[in-house]
This record gives sequence, C-alpha cells and structure tokens, in this order.
Amino acid sequence: MDPEWLLQQFGGAFIWISLGIIFVECGLFFPFLPGDTLLFALGLFIAGEKIDVLGIGTPFVELVVATILLAAVAFLGNVSGYEIGRRIGPPLYERNGRFLKRKYLDKTDAFFDRHGSKALVIGRFVPFVRTYITVVAGVTRMPRHRFFLWSAVGAVGWVILITLLGFFLGSAFPSLGQNIDKAIIVILAISVVPIAFEWWKHRREAAANS
Repeated sequence: MDPEWLLQQFGGAFIWISLGIIFVECGLFFPFLPGDTLLFALGLFIAGEKIDVLGIGTPFVELVVATILLAAVAFLGNVSGYEIGRRIGPPLYERNGRFLKRKYLDKTDAFFDRHGSKALVIGRFVPFVRTYITVVAGVTRMPRHRFFLWSAVGAVGWVILITLLGFFLGSAFPSLGQNIDKAIIVILAISVVPIAFEWWKHRREAAANS
C-alpha cells in the first residue's frame, strides 16, 4: 500500500483510510500493513499541505489533530486485540493461519517475557511484534489497568515520534515530499533497527549462556 497511491486515489479521505489501516494493524492481526510508513507519509503530506485533516487551520494545527486521531485509533486497536486475546486466546494459539502464525505469537510471547509491561511501548516500534503484543497481553491476562496505561504510552509515543519525523523533515526539505519512495525506504530501514538490535542481543545472551 503505497501512501502516494492512496493519496492520489482517495484525496482528502486519505486520513480516514489511514486511521482504518492503523486500527486494523494494531488490533486485528494483519502485520503486513504499512503503519510506520503511513505515519511518516502523513507527516510529510501535512507539511507539504497536500492534505487537510479537517480543513481547520495551519499545517501545525492539522498535525496536532492528526496525531490525536491516530494515537486514539492505535490505542483502540490495541484494546481490541487485547480483548480478543483475553476471550479466545487458547484457540488463537492453536491456530496457524496465513496471517496469525504460531511462530509469530511465540516470538512475541518471548519478547513480552523479556520486557514485561515495557514491551507494549518498545514493541510499537518493532514490526510484527506491534501487531501481536496485544493478543499476548490478553492471553496472559495482564491486568487491564496496566495494559491500558502502557498501551496508551506506546500509542502516543509511536504516533508522535514517526509522524513528527515526517512533518519536520518535510518542512526542512520540501523536495522530500516529491520523493516519497526514497523517504519510505529510509523509514523502513529505521523500522528494521529494533529487529536487528533484538537479534544481536539474543545472540549475545545465547553466547554468554553457552
């Protein structure tokens, strides 16, 4: 899902399409949706005045409104995933479907064990983990008040950091908005950093214990 293509196809409705995609990625177990790139692209588009969120003011005001809406749907998506995991967790673990694969749940479970509540914040920045961490929290029956707190912190931090990065880079380098493909490659590369770090850390711990 190329953000530039989505913008061309849906115009002013792009923000609402993005909200739906973020909700689904964060709560309904579709890890291949472009959450990071969408947030980054939205920041770029708002800086370049390519979209009006609600048509209510300057780009900065539009940015504030967009981040509030995006953080809200990211949090609500997490709550949906948590409640699904809490209610029908065991069958989900036994299922090995096209998107909801057992190996992804196992890796996320291990990630959750290592980081505890902080996993809900750290996991926001790790593809796949972002999608499955909520169902793992639900299956393990993490207390709701603790889940809501850390999930809200993660949702707000993730949305603000990635969207503001796109906005300020778009403001500083207007030509970046005309080269969205290159910008997306950069944000995808940044998204891989947490995965590489976790892999390196795991290898180091395994070597120390051997």
